[in-house]
Amino acid sequence: MSRFEPIAKLLAKDRKGHTLPRELYVSEEAHQFDTQVMLKSVWLYACTVAHVKNPSDYFVFELANNSIIIVRGRDMQVRAFWNSCRHRGAKICLEQKGRAPRLMCPYHQWTYGLDGALLAARSMADDFDKKDHGLNPVAVENVGGLIFICMADNPPPIDRVKADIAEQIAVYDLEKLKVVVQDDYIEDANWKLVMENNRECYHCDVGHPELISVLGTYGFGKGLPEDGEGDVVDDRDYDALVAAKREHWRSLGIDHDLIEFPDGWWHRVARLALANGAVTQSIDGKLACKKLIGPFTEPETSSLSVWTQPNSWHHFCCDHVVTFSLTPIAADRTLLRTSWLVHEDAVEGVDYDLDHIAALWRATNTQDGHFSAINHQGIANDGYQQGRYAVEEKLVEDFKDFYVDRAKAALKDAQA
Repeated sequence: MSRFEPIAKLLAKDRKGHTLPRELYVSEEAHQFDTQVMLKSVWLYACTVAHVKNPSDYFVFELANNSIIIVRGRDMQVRAFWNSCRHRGAKICLEQKGRAPRLMCPYHQWTYGLDGALLAARSMADDFDKKDHGLNPVAVENVGGLIFICMADNPPPIDRVKADIAEQIAVYDLEKLKVVVQDDYIEDANWKLVMENNRECYHCDVGHPELISVLGTYGFGKGLPEDGEGDVVDDRDYDALVAAKREHWRSLGIDHDLIEFPDGWWHRVARLALANGAVTQSIDGKLACKKLIGPFTEPETSSLSVWTQPNSWHHFCCDHVVTFSLTPIAADRTLLRTSWLVHEDAVEGVDYDLDHIAALWRATNTQDGHFSAINHQGIANDGYQQGRYAVEEKLVEDFKDFYVDRAKAALKDAQA
C-alpha cells in the first residue's frame, strides 16, 4: 500500500456542499501529505517585488523542511533557488530576509552569484567544474509584482493567472512601493481552516466590527452584482452604488468585470466599493498614507481584492497595499504573514504612521486567529461530522474543491 493510501481514501469521502473529513484537517498524515506532496505541486505566493526591492536583496520562503531563496539580481531580475549549498548541503541564508552582494555558505564559504552560479570553492579536485555546481533553481513567476514559486519539477500552467492579475494590479506599480511592516502571526489551526475562514464573510457581522465598518461584507461570497446571488441577500443598494462608481473607475482605467476562478483556474479578482465613506482599508477609513500610489491623485473609495489558491489574498488601496500568505508549520499551526506596502517616497512620521496603517488588519487577524482555533478544536472533537456550507460560503467550497482536485492529482503523480 502506498504511504498516502489513507489520504486517497479520505479524499474519496469528499461530499459536494460539505466540509472535509476530520482527518484531512487534524491528522499528522494529512500534514505530511500537504507539505511534502500537495503544496509542492502547485504555485504558492511567496512575496512581492518590494520584498526584494534592490539588487542583492533576498527573501526566504519556507514550507516545512523546504527553504527557498528569492533574490534580486544586478540585472533586476528576481530568481529563486533552493536554500542548500551544492557542496555538502548546508543552509546558505540563515535570516528570513536581508542583503548580500553574493550568496555565501556559512559552513565552507562556497560562494554563489546572485544568478546562482558558483563563483568560489576552495581546494577542489582538478576535474571539478564550477559550471556544474550552481545553486539548484526553483520555478518562479512575477505576476504583476506578486512573486509565486513552485517546487515541482514540472510546474502547472500559470499563464492565465499572470494575464488576469497583472492586467489589473499593474496600475499600482509594485516596483515603486516599499514594505514598511511585516507581521508573522501563528494561528493555532490547520492551514486549510485558516484559508476557509478567509474565504467567507458569513462570520463578519459579529466577528469583525472594525473590518466591516470600512470594507463591508459584499464581495466575499455574497452580494456582488455579477455573482447572481440576489436570492441570498438583498443587494440592490450595493448594486446601485457600484453602478454609480463605474464611470469614475472607467475614467481611471480600473473598471473590470469580476474574475472568479474561471475555467478551473485558481484566481479571483474583484474591485469592491468601500463602506461608510472610507477611502482605504484603515481602522478609521481615513488615509493610511498621505502619498497616494498608482493612478490616484485623490482618495478613491474602492479597493481591488485578489485571491489565489491555495495560500494568499491581497488588497490594493489608493494609498497602500496589504498582502497575506500562509504556510502550514504543523497539523494544528499555521504561519500567517501580512505585509503592508506604501509608496517608496513616503516618509514615516510624515506620510504614514506604522500603528495606524496596520491596526485594521492586526485586529482582524487576531479575531480570525480565534475563529480558526475554535474551528480546529471542534473538528478535533470525536463528535465532528462533515458540515453543510451556507449558500454564501461558496468561496469556501471553491477552495475545498481546489484542494481536493489538486490533492488527487498530486497523489496520482506521486504514485506514477
